[in-house]
Amino acid sequence: MEYTALFTPSEDGGFVVTFPDFDWGVTQGDTEGEALDMAADALGMMIGEHIRKGEPLPAPRTRRGAKYRAIRLPALHAAKAELYRAFLAANIRKSELARRLNIPKTNVDRLFDLKHQSRLDQIEAAFQMLGKELVFTVKDAA
Repeated sequence: MEYTALFTPSEDGGFVVTFPDFDWGVTQGDTEGEALDMAADALGMMIGEHIRKGEPLPAPRTRRGAKYRAIRLPALHAAKAELYRAFLAANIRKSELARRLNIPKTNVDRLFDLKHQSRLDQIEAAFQMLGKELVFTVKDAA
């Protein structure tokens, strides 16, 4: 899962970073590398806040141009965000998912919490309860 960030050169040097798919959130960095790191943190925070509030995640749209950079979520965060999307699409309550998984409701909250280090087997089981399959792709690094 990745979203496109807009890197705008700052008058003071460095870059100001915004995410066109989100209606809020801004970060910055003194160098492009620092701005990329800050953008990854900001993206995780914005997605986590949407999940915390029970709001749907915006669909990532690809944008082209010299000022745009793709920001990818870490694998575990991406799995949790996709699980959250599948959960919303299933139109069930957290208590129902907890019942189906035979776990406490607080554990369901942790499955969506990007700050919690959930076990992959628990995430996979939740996908299965929602009629989904978790699939990984491994490719050579660029």
